[in-house]
Amino acid sequence: MRRISVNNIKEVLRLKYRNQLSNRQIQTMTGVSRNSVANYAKSFTELESSLEEILKLSDKDLVQLFSSDKPSAPKKNELSHPDWNSVHEELSKKGMTRLLLWEELKEKQPSLYSYSQFNRYYKRFITTINPSMRQVHYSGDKLFIDYSGLTMSITNQITGELSKAQIFVTVLGASGYTFVHATPTQSTKHFIESHAQAFIFYGGVPNVLVPDNLKAAVISHKKGVVRLNDAYKDMASHYGVAVEPARPYRPQDKSKVELGVKAIQRWILMKLRHHTFFSVDELNQQINLLLDGYNNKIIRRLGKSRTELFETLDKPLLHPLRANQYIFKEFKRATVGMDYHIELDGSGYSVPYVHLGKKVDVAYSSTSIVVSLDGVVIAHHPKLSEKYHDSTILEHMPTEHQYQYEKWNPRRILNWANSVGANTTALMELIMQNHSHPTRGYKSCMAILSFSKTYGDVALEAVSSVALEMNSHKVASIESMLKTKSYLLHNQRQSANNSYLNAHENIRGSEYYSKLTSTTEKGIN
Repeated sequence: MRRISVNNIKEVLRLKYRNQLSNRQIQTMTGVSRNSVANYAKSFTELESSLEEILKLSDKDLVQLFSSDKPSAPKKNELSHPDWNSVHEELSKKGMTRLLLWEELKEKQPSLYSYSQFNRYYKRFITTINPSMRQVHYSGDKLFIDYSGLTMSITNQITGELSKAQIFVTVLGASGYTFVHATPTQSTKHFIESHAQAFIFYGGVPNVLVPDNLKAAVISHKKGVVRLNDAYKDMASHYGVAVEPARPYRPQDKSKVELGVKAIQRWILMKLRHHTFFSVDELNQQINLLLDGYNNKIIRRLGKSRTELFETLDKPLLHPLRANQYIFKEFKRATVGMDYHIELDGSGYSVPYVHLGKKVDVAYSSTSIVVSLDGVVIAHHPKLSEKYHDSTILEHMPTEHQYQYEKWNPRRILNWANSVGANTTALMELIMQNHSHPTRGYKSCMAILSFSKTYGDVALEAVSSVALEMNSHKVASIESMLKTKSYLLHNQRQSANNSYLNAHENIRGSEYYSKLTSTTEKGIN
C-alpha cells in the first residue's frame, strides 16, 4: 500500500474545505501533488461525512480511508458483519450519520471492521436492494407524488358513456408506505383534494412534498427557480409543509414514486381491470380494499412490510394534522371599479372606496371571498350563489353614499313609484330584487324615477310597461326609450297585432257579448 502521511491528509482537507483553496494553491503550500489533492477530495466526497467527523478518526482508520488500495474481504470468523437491513433503517433516522452508527456498532461488536470498510460494504449492500430504496430518505421527511399513466374506466349508468378516472399516488420516502386515490380529472381542485385525503390516510403531514412538474402544482421550473400554482402554494401553507418539485429530466428525484406507481398498477389496477365501475367513489372503495394488502406485503430484502416500516420510521415523525381540513380556493387579479366593487363570476363585491382603480388579489372558495392589497386583507364577503347580484358593505362607501343609503329605503322608493303608476312600481321592485344588497339597486331606481321630472309620469309609466315586457332594466335603455320615444312605436305595433288577431273569424269580440247580454235580459223579463 502506498505510504500516506496522516498530517498531509488532514492539512489538505482543511485547506480544501475550510479555506476554500484551489488544488494548485494546496500543492504550493503542502508539497502534495495536485493529483493527490484531487484524489483526497474525491475520497472525502464519496464518504458523505463532515470534515469534523473525518478529522476525529484515528491515524490508522484515516490512512485506510484514503488509501488507493481497496481492503481485502474480511476473513471468515475474523471480522463481524452488521445487519445491513438494520443499518439502512437506522440511517433513515434524521440526525444519524454513518460515523456515529459505526461507532455505536463498534462498541457492541469489537470485531467489527474499520470505518472505511464499513462504508464500502454498505455501498455494496445498497446496490443489491430495490433502486427506490438505495437513496437514504429520512423518516417523516418527504412525500413523493405522481399520477399513474394507467387510468380506470367509469361507466355512466344512464348513457353508457365511458370516462377515465385519474389515479393519484403518493409514497413516503423512508417506509415506502403508499396511498392511492382516484379522481375524475387531474385539475388543481382534484389534485389538492387528493392531498387532503392522503394526509388523513397517513394521520399527519411530512416536511416536504415532492410532486412532478404538472400544471396543477407547478407553473414553471426553470434554472432552479420554481413558481408554484397559487392554490397549491396556499394548500401547502395551510398544512405547514414545504414543496420541492422534482427537477425536470431528473428521474432519480422521483424514482420512489415512479416505482410505487408501477407496483400499484401491477398489484391493484390490474386486479380491477375486469370490474365495471359506475362512479369514482365506487372505484375508491375497491382500491382501499386492495391497498391494505399491498402495504402489508413483506419486502423480501428487508423482511418487513411497508406498514411495519411506516409505524416505526415515518409515523412518529410526521407533523400533526390541522383541525380544519383545507378548503380549495381559486385566485385571480381584479381591478376595483369606479363603484368601489370588484367583479367576480358576474357579481360585484365592495372594497373600501379609497382603493378605486387599484389592482387587488382575490382568493375565493365556494363559500367566501377575500380581497387583499399588497398582502393586507381589505375586504371579506360571503360568496354569492347567484350571478348578477352584489355584496356591498356600508363602511366601504364614501360618506355621501352612506347618507344616501340611510336616507333612501325600499318603502320610500316604492312610494315615489306608486305616484307614477303600477308598471313603474313593478319595475322598481324587480330592480331591487336583482341586487343582493339594495344600495346599488337604489341608485338605479332613483335615476329612473328622476326621469319623471323631465319626461313626465305618463311617459315613464309607458316606458316601464315596455321595459317589463322586454326584460330591460338598465337606466341607459330606459333613458334612450324616453328620449327617442321608441316606446310609442312599440305600443303601436302591439295595437296593430292585437287588431289583426281580433279580426279573426273565430273571435267574436265585445259587441257579440253585449248583444248576447241584452237578449238574455229581455228573455228573462
